Amino acid sequence: MGNRVMVSLLVLVLVLSYGVMAMAMRFNHEDEEWGREQREEEWEGHRDHRHLFLLQQSRLLVKTEAGQMRVVRSVGQRMVDRHINVGYLTLEPNSLFIPQYLDSSLILFIQRGQANVGLVHRQELGERQLKAGDVYRIPAGSTFYLQNVRENRRLQIILSIDTSDSLRMGTLENFFIGGGTYPKSVLSGFDSEILTNAFNVSSSEIRQVLTRQQEGPIIYLNNSQSSSNLWTKFVSMKEQDRLQELKKMVDFPEEPEQTLTWSWRKLLNSVFGTLENEERKQHHHEHSQKSYNLYDRKPDFKNNHGWTLSVDESDYSPLKDSGIGVYLVSLNAGSMLAPHVNPRATEYGVVLRGSGSLQIVFPNGTLAMKAKLKPGRVFWVPRYFPFVQVASNNEQLEIFGFTTSAQPNRPQFLAGSSSVLQALRGQELAAAFGVSEGRLNHFVNAQREAVILPYNAERNQKADGMADR
Repeated sequence: MGNRVMVSLLVLVLVLSYGVMAMAMRFNHEDEEWGREQREEEWEGHRDHRHLFLLQQSRLLVKTEAGQMRVVRSVGQRMVDRHINVGYLTLEPNSLFIPQYLDSSLILFIQRGQANVGLVHRQELGERQLKAGDVYRIPAGSTFYLQNVRENRRLQIILSIDTSDSLRMGTLENFFIGGGTYPKSVLSGFDSEILTNAFNVSSSEIRQVLTRQQEGPIIYLNNSQSSSNLWTKFVSMKEQDRLQELKKMVDFPEEPEQTLTWSWRKLLNSVFGTLENEERKQHHHEHSQKSYNLYDRKPDFKNNHGWTLSVDESDYSPLKDSGIGVYLVSLNAGSMLAPHVNPRATEYGVVLRGSGSLQIVFPNGTLAMKAKLKPGRVFWVPRYFPFVQVASNNEQLEIFGFTTSAQPNRPQFLAGSSSVLQALRGQELAAAFGVSEGRLNHFVNAQREAVILPYNAERNQKADGMADR
């Protein structure tokens, strides 16, 4: 009797176990189908969104009579592996972006003009002259200033702003060292007793120093109203004359303006370290972080239709710490950068000059976006997404940009004589397309050019729809 009960229980357990397994398998299959359908719906939902990969929302971070800084906001979607914003900094002739530090890392690209950048590293001030085409890195938390050294030309800088580690995700925060009533120096937040003891000066000197500047974060250096400003006096001098001028001012302490400047020298010495002599200043220059000029570099690839170059950590070592790469693409009129994929990084692009178009494709093989390109337009392409850039028939297209990896990118081209289809050519690829090997070979070998290809708009038998204007 007992054995019969045991056998019956065993059979019941087996039946129940089989039923649970069958239900689990069915649910797993349904989950897979649901996940696939959900992804398809997600891509289809964006299919006609012409602005999905254009960055058009910007915020004016700083604006004065002497210049402005505008930040183009990045996207906060799961497709983005790094929070990178693109910024534009414009300085009028003979102006200064006052000393500060940021909670985000910067990569500077000098688009037009010449700049003098001062960067404090290990308590020493290093200065470097930057010209058009130069790339320069400013780490988060490092004090710096930027000066337009030209008296008759505007300075324009394109910025990569990595906000991945910022105080507020996706937002840039300035901490001004210099300042007054506008902007306030970070020193102004401390009690007077703290500052008088920290700098060993009187409270009246503290007030004189920390309340005079009211022209904003970007100031003119030749403005009579700002002639008493610390940074006007300090930066406008030639490098070899700065120490001598400070010593001269100390010789006449009875004059208020000179007393003020001497107080500022104490502040400079406290924040940046004492300026001893010309040899040390020369040491600062020699040991300052170097820049890298894109226009002095030979292209990685060049043919009759254009050229491309990219700079990674092996070319410019400061990029290794930032994890950011830079690139420059120049397409002649009536040419295109062949359809390709970036397997290692998301790409951000800024149109420097010319016109053309951009197409990006979703993973499911549908068109994600088709947009016209014009100067100043900013776009981004997620990692792995296929895309193509085309120059118009009547003018050159030049694009500068950043990638979210400092390692060599090695894009995979989907068309042309160096494409992955050439490497895959064989019966397997023919079977995947459902054609014979002969037809596949003709299809793949018809284009004899590589990377940058000729583009003939008249070949299109019908338009794919109006691109956004």
